[in-house]
Amino acid sequence: MNTDQLIQELSGSLAPVKRLASPGRRLGQWLAVSVPVLAAITAFFGFRPDLAQCLADNRFVIQNLTALVTGLTAAWAALASSVPGFKSRQLLVPLAPATLWLASAGEGCWAEWQASGWSNLESILHQKCLPEIVGSGLVPALVLMVLLRRGLALNPSLTAGLAALAAAATGSAALSLFHDGDTAWVTLTWHVGSAAGLSALASVFGSRLLTHPASSRPI
Repeated sequence: MNTDQLIQELSGSLAPVKRLASPGRRLGQWLAVSVPVLAAITAFFGFRPDLAQCLADNRFVIQNLTALVTGLTAAWAALASSVPGFKSRQLLVPLAPATLWLASAGEGCWAEWQASGWSNLESILHQKCLPEIVGSGLVPALVLMVLLRRGLALNPSLTAGLAALAAAATGSAALSLFHDGDTAWVTLTWHVGSAAGLSALASVFGSRLLTHPASSRPI
């Protein structure tokens, strides 16, 4: 058997491969599932009674807008990182909104400390938002993992960390619509802190979470 015949026989049995959609298009697919789910969760619990007052507070708007943008950009960066040949600077896109989210929460803590000292620190013990953030971001996280497994994460830890950040940040933004009583200290510790902690935890298990189906098939 000559080389040309061998190549023809090997290539003739190959199934056509569907091209992976762009990160932007897969981000749209993620939003198409995540937004209705988050809207349903918000509708189930109902809007917080002081939402109109909160929306008049620039700090509240900035904190939750930066959380939402952090989630969107982290999801896009995670999807981009699952495409071979992606540029590493693309992964820096979520850095700016995440920094603003942290800074706005920190500025709120400073303002509360100037107004009432350390008295609001007690709110950290009474408002444990981690279960709510995990619950709100669970479906977005699962959908994002399904989309990521269609690609090939060359750095699974980084990709998984970005995916967890995306789910936690969007969950935090949704949570603020129906979960009241949050102080700036709660936002800094339970919202921003939970997003950072879940992202770090997902990074540790990234290689297990993002094993491509083709890589587990026997040769």
